[in-house]
Amino acid sequence: MTTETLTFSDLALSAPVLKAVTKVGYEVPSPIQAAAIPALLAGKDIVGLAQTGTGKTAAFALPMLSQVDVTKSHTQILVLAPTRELAIQVAEAFQRYASEMSGFHVLPIYGGQDMRGQLRQLKRGAQVVVGTPGRVMDHLRRNSLDLSKLTNLVLDEADEMLRMGFIDDVSWILEHTPATRQTALFSATMPKEIRRVATTYLREPEEIRIANESKTGANIEQVYWMVSGTNKLDALTRILEVEPFDAIIMFVRTKTATVELAEKLEARGYSAAAINGDMNQQLRERTIERLKNKKLDILVATDVAARGIDVERVSHVINYDIPYDSEAYVHRIGRTGRAGRSGKAILFVAPREKRLLFAIEKATSQRIEAMKLPSGDTITAARVDQFFQGINEVLESDQDLSFFDDLLGNYCREKEIEPEKLAMVMAYLLQKDRPLQVKLADIKPDPVREKRERSDRGERSDRGERRSRGPEEGMKRFRIEVGRNHNARPGDIVGAIANEAGLQSRQIGQIKLFDTFSTLDLPNDMDAAMAQKIASIHVRGQVLSLSEDRGPARKGAGAPGGSFKPRNKKKKFANTK
Repeated sequence: MTTETLTFSDLALSAPVLKAVTKVGYEVPSPIQAAAIPALLAGKDIVGLAQTGTGKTAAFALPMLSQVDVTKSHTQILVLAPTRELAIQVAEAFQRYASEMSGFHVLPIYGGQDMRGQLRQLKRGAQVVVGTPGRVMDHLRRNSLDLSKLTNLVLDEADEMLRMGFIDDVSWILEHTPATRQTALFSATMPKEIRRVATTYLREPEEIRIANESKTGANIEQVYWMVSGTNKLDALTRILEVEPFDAIIMFVRTKTATVELAEKLEARGYSAAAINGDMNQQLRERTIERLKNKKLDILVATDVAARGIDVERVSHVINYDIPYDSEAYVHRIGRTGRAGRSGKAILFVAPREKRLLFAIEKATSQRIEAMKLPSGDTITAARVDQFFQGINEVLESDQDLSFFDDLLGNYCREKEIEPEKLAMVMAYLLQKDRPLQVKLADIKPDPVREKRERSDRGERSDRGERRSRGPEEGMKRFRIEVGRNHNARPGDIVGAIANEAGLQSRQIGQIKLFDTFSTLDLPNDMDAAMAQKIASIHVRGQVLSLSEDRGPARKGAGAPGGSFKPRNKKKKFANTK
């Protein structure tokens, strides 16, 4: 049985898990899922080599949940993740896949979160704990996390944990777990340190390699809209008003959503139809034929239903629901821009789905630019253009207009009105059900969210901003020796400091990335011991070497990408208050 024909019902998952998977809308497993799920259900240890965004969370969560005992509240599954963001995402995925399992509890634990709350929840019990290495170690030392009955352990994004300096912590945790546990290690790359962990702590693991084929065509323009300020359907309608499209394939996650969205688009005047796995082959082919013959303009589809569709007139692909893995994204947008033709792909991203956007960008090695939602003025201009285009087409045709000439001429003479006045009335009557002049409240960007987005995506601030904007009250600006050239992200820095130094995320202020270093704002009453602890933390394999930031030097010493040396290394933490 090939991966193309394999379904989740073929993978021996438990009935509650399979029901949840169906409800989520998954239809066929991705390559990593198709390989890993049977191996884990068979009790094997595995090493999965796959890029972020290939569906690996489901690859380990689904088989492990199929074997969890919900009648017992002790920790049975432990997942180690490099950052708090990933820990939260994995915990949410477990909750989603266990939605049909009564009595199930999952708990994310990470630095920067209230320890007392974690202690209370651990005391109540959770079958699955997802945590960052530093915080898991804290609980093990406190004896608040009991792993004596652990059956499954996952090392997620092991190479990221290595880059952040957690690999020794991971080894320490592994030594505090039962030797009988089943272990799954996932990593995008396999450096020797990760290979050593696999050799030391895994038992004859089955190695699963998934080739990274996430390449998108250069002739496809890719943009995303961050969902905010209005609902998705209204935003979609605005976009359709101004996008000059021929035909569109619109992707959603579930079969139910294909029908619901197609019906809503039809109600708004668009020629749309659904296509999903519940349709028989004859109906599917008939629907695609309608798209080819211009009797249909929008096809709302699931990933499986859209496979193999090659329709020349598809100018746009809209990801109404962002896919959970990057391979699906590549396959989706590949429905346009075929055979050298140009195409456009639009991606809707909810704030909680930013990590999926970053994973797609990383896997495709391509930046996806943000788009602005069309304003009322923009939509008005588009409608006016269409209105005049219709007039021009009639004027340029051989249409006999003599009847209307006599009719309207007689009316003007009888009512004693100017032809221009009558033209205005006729235009109003023609467009009153769909006014040409559109007045919409423009969606104003959220400055806090925009700032966070820029920070998350590692956008570089210019030197003038660095000079002019100082730290907030109660904060002091420091320099750390990790930056863009080390592939560092603000999330890496925050996660490492919170996990290792015990600072809460709200105590970590603005972070700016430069080529070879970064600046960050920390409390100005931070003591020397805390500063020294932060200075020794590793991020992306680099020691932070915290020092007070003195701003760009006149000759470039502290400029982006330049070198920087504190004036007195011995006293670099002497004035932290």
